[in-house]
Amino acid sequence: MEKKERKPVYYSEYLQLDKILNAQQPESEKEGIKADDEMLFIVIHQAYELWFKQILHELEIVRKIFNQSNIHHNTPDIYNSVHRLKRVCKILEVAVMQMGVLETMTPLDFLDFRDLLRPASGFQSIQFKMIEATLGLHYEQRHGKAYYLSQLTPSDVDRVKQAEHELSLLVLIDKWLARMPFVNNKEYWGDDNNKSAFWTKYRDAYTDGLSEAEKQNLMVFDSIFINTTDYPVGRSFCAEASRNAMFIMLYRDQPLLQLPYELLTILLEVDEQLSMWRHRHIHMVQRTIGKRVGTGGSTGAEYLRGAADSHYIFKELAELTSFLLPRHMLPELPKSLIDDLGYKQ
Repeated sequence: MEKKERKPVYYSEYLQLDKILNAQQPESEKEGIKADDEMLFIVIHQAYELWFKQILHELEIVRKIFNQSNIHHNTPDIYNSVHRLKRVCKILEVAVMQMGVLETMTPLDFLDFRDLLRPASGFQSIQFKMIEATLGLHYEQRHGKAYYLSQLTPSDVDRVKQAEHELSLLVLIDKWLARMPFVNNKEYWGDDNNKSAFWTKYRDAYTDGLSEAEKQNLMVFDSIFINTTDYPVGRSFCAEASRNAMFIMLYRDQPLLQLPYELLTILLEVDEQLSMWRHRHIHMVQRTIGKRVGTGGSTGAEYLRGAADSHYIFKELAELTSFLLPRHMLPELPKSLIDDLGYKQ
């Protein structure tokens, strides 16, 4: 069958530049008001929304990977996930730096058109809310829940709720970690009165390394790693997932654990970059409008600060570093486990 000849691709048509470059409609022009910086304000926020779209695209690929019932360690899935989450972090770095361009607009420049924007607000960014939900931010954890959906159209409320209904990356990572057999497999460790022999040995070494000021850590350690019936209520990661995440951090040098460790690390970096973006936003808002309320009716910088302090998604992974030991104090792994964590010949 003869191959059909494709129509030549033209740059501006491929990128649909007619739509993009004519999508800036300053409110000040409609009102006959001179406000030269409104164009910058529109372009910056349109660029943010395009980056948010790309982030959602990357996160959906990763989410589909971890939604599989089993991810074999010989497949490229984990590498692909790490690669895409690293891209998300790079995009967020750009988002943080992009704030510097917006900061070239002075408070007086902004006042030229600010009142014309009401009640529109960045708080109405559906895609950013979807990013947070896709990563794993629960509605109950959101700062200012009563205000959260109040400024959205019914169709946008539905979009956000649909994103919250899907299994988040946090939930899927929890399930993936919980399936790992390394510290709960009796073939490696045997059985010690229903306690993992590994964690019993680890606790002894951890206790020896605590200072007096750190002794309180032991109670938390026991609730997470030793006393399975007392596992803290309300944690995002189950007991098995927390233990396996900790094991990955401790023995990251083992070949089979290197990519899982990279994955956990990049999840923490996503949190870090989102935090940096929020705090840069706080400083920009304080600098531009001071203590005035946002155009959407929020408390402005005060609201942003509350969200920045509470919207950490993978904080339980970060907290595990409280229980790390130096390499020379780590329990020796059984040879059969070391063999299984290495590359097969």
